[in-house]
Amino acid sequence: MNNHENLTVIIVTFKTNEEILFNCIDSIKKKIKILIIENSNDQFFKDKLEKKYENVQVILSGKNLGYGAGNNLGLKNVKTRYVLISNPDVEYNRDFFDKVDYYINEQTEFSIIGASYNDESHYAPAGYFNKNNVNNQFNEIGLKEVDWIVGCTMLLDTKKMKTQNYFDENFFMFWEETDLCRRTKLNGGKVFCSSKLLINHLGNKGSTGSNPEYLIESEMFRNWHLMWSQFYYIKKNSNYFSAFFSMFGKLIRSFVKMIIFTLFYNKAKQTRYYARFSGLIYSMVGSKSWYRIKFLSK
Repeated sequence: MNNHENLTVIIVTFKTNEEILFNCIDSIKKKIKILIIENSNDQFFKDKLEKKYENVQVILSGKNLGYGAGNNLGLKNVKTRYVLISNPDVEYNRDFFDKVDYYINEQTEFSIIGASYNDESHYAPAGYFNKNNVNNQFNEIGLKEVDWIVGCTMLLDTKKMKTQNYFDENFFMFWEETDLCRRTKLNGGKVFCSSKLLINHLGNKGSTGSNPEYLIESEMFRNWHLMWSQFYYIKKNSNYFSAFFSMFGKLIRSFVKMIIFTLFYNKAKQTRYYARFSGLIYSMVGSKSWYRIKFLSK
């Protein structure tokens, strides 16, 4: 007996490579409900997915909402207590959903649980706001309490989430899961990382990042939002001056490197640092997170 009937997986997509998405879906047990939020009006995509998979429902958002707003739309449409938020470029270990049963019960008290990576050289799946509070010990069911987890895989107990609006929709991408974890802990919730829930995460393959044709545009897009969101996150959770002084060094370095790589005709790196400089400037002056890849936003 398992609790999978009380679990829904939400996957936000936007022009996602089909092979990558199918690999993600195929790694999820077939009886588990999957809700895909496609950030477009692509009716063909919806029909194809719902015909191919009996356990998949697709909602077309009508426009590119981004990660946070897309997941908020999904959360408004689920009927189960437990929700697994998944990036489309994640593949789950064969026993992942069996081990989810360790946690989706009345005995385990949590608000959010994050996964760990099979590849230990991957970037950290979780962390702490205060490095003096680091906990390296997992308990008997493979959990350790942390301050934040990476948003590619987030198991939520919606009954314990004391909020109506999960993600701050001012973020388009990056830092929104860290912000949610911070607010969850401030409201008395518990955030954990699990050593039992193991995944492979391709990273930057959820939409345009998987297509070499859009390499430069994807680099611009990611770096612009990385800087915009980091400044906004610090400003929101501290104040404007803390954000300014924390990010001023990155602003100067981005500007200098942009000039250097322009002089050396290195288009990829010039684009990266121009994007970081531009994203920071717009965030500093209070502009919304507006930047999109125009020809992919239709």
